[in-house]
Amino acid sequence: MANLLGVALFALAILVSVSLHEAGHMLTAKAFGMKVTKYFVGFGPTLWSFKRGETEYGIKGIPLGGFCKIVGMTAQDDDVDPADEPRAMWRYPVWKRTIVMSAGSITHFALALIAIWIAAVSLGLPNRDFPSTEAEIRQEPAVIALSDCVVPDNAARACAPGDVASPAAQAQLRDGDRITSVNGRPINNYGELLVALRGLKPGDTAQIDYVRDGQPGKTSTVLAQTQRPPLDDAKGTVAPVAALGVGLVPTTPTRVTYGPVAAFGATADFTRELAVGTVQALQRLPQKVPALWTAITGGERDVDTPISVVGASRLGGEAFANKAWLLFVTLFISLNFFIGVFNLLPLLPLDGGHIAIAWFERARSWIYARIGRADPGRVDYLKLMPFTYVVILIGGVFTLLTITADVVNPITLFPR
Repeated sequence: MANLLGVALFALAILVSVSLHEAGHMLTAKAFGMKVTKYFVGFGPTLWSFKRGETEYGIKGIPLGGFCKIVGMTAQDDDVDPADEPRAMWRYPVWKRTIVMSAGSITHFALALIAIWIAAVSLGLPNRDFPSTEAEIRQEPAVIALSDCVVPDNAARACAPGDVASPAAQAQLRDGDRITSVNGRPINNYGELLVALRGLKPGDTAQIDYVRDGQPGKTSTVLAQTQRPPLDDAKGTVAPVAALGVGLVPTTPTRVTYGPVAAFGATADFTRELAVGTVQALQRLPQKVPALWTAITGGERDVDTPISVVGASRLGGEAFANKAWLLFVTLFISLNFFIGVFNLLPLLPLDGGHIAIAWFERARSWIYARIGRADPGRVDYLKLMPFTYVVILIGGVFTLLTITADVVNPITLFPR
């Protein structure tokens, strides 16, 4: 039930974001004097509407987005009343049209920035100093987390009948203990613990010194056997090695909470990293199509494959059900930022396509004026329709692939 509630809340958050996107177009258009005849949340049949001034506002039956109708977006629009011709959008200066067309993406960016700042002062943002590489992890103090067992093969799985109990647990070690020596060999970090254990054989007895709650202690245990690759070659051939049955508890905090003022700087840093990650994700989209097809046809779902709104909502539901509030908010932030950037790509029918054409017209008119030729006028959108249809087709197929993958083989972050 909590999962379904989380899915519904996240889907509602997306719907609100898209509705605000369209409100950004509407409000800026009205501010410049353009005529906006309709603003609706959703698509399909109208459930409820009212008219205020010259604009009809309402809700439609399919809650998958929204739209606003600005009179005369292009010179080819044939539904403009002669009385509204002076207020047709295409007649306005290019800078005004740019603001109107980019207002949707700016709204998404604003939502993301506000959510980042709120997270920074309440939930905390991911700590950029948290160890992420193997080398950084091995420099952490050897503070341990006990495993329930030792998996004999080199596999990431839960404990099964027949697996050996954790030697560390048998030695009465506890989560949070910091190991300081093994058989008299000083241990200064987790990497040195791994090296010390690799120097022993399965079945050997390990004399362990540790610190618990500031107090030193000693214990001993018989090491179990598992299979691991060499420490200096994660892709090397696995071989039997001694195992203590522990993992690492990083002492570096995973997130940092900021004060209201310091949160602005943290928000800027997080946004910069998010922007780089979003651009890189867009660049990788084409090469992720085979992985999506593999997931649909029964293969393993790569967690790095793109997700649709369906997949994002499912992950939002998981985060909500597991009280992973930062993950819930981060999904909302990432989705808004991605939509904001994607919508500015210079492709029709995206807003970025309309902006690109407006500036192309402006540049072309300027060049023709300088060389003494007549202004060629507006771009004929009808001639661009084949390219627009190609973009829509590619986008539709990609959306269908992601939605299908999210239904038949969804990404899950909290396995049951």
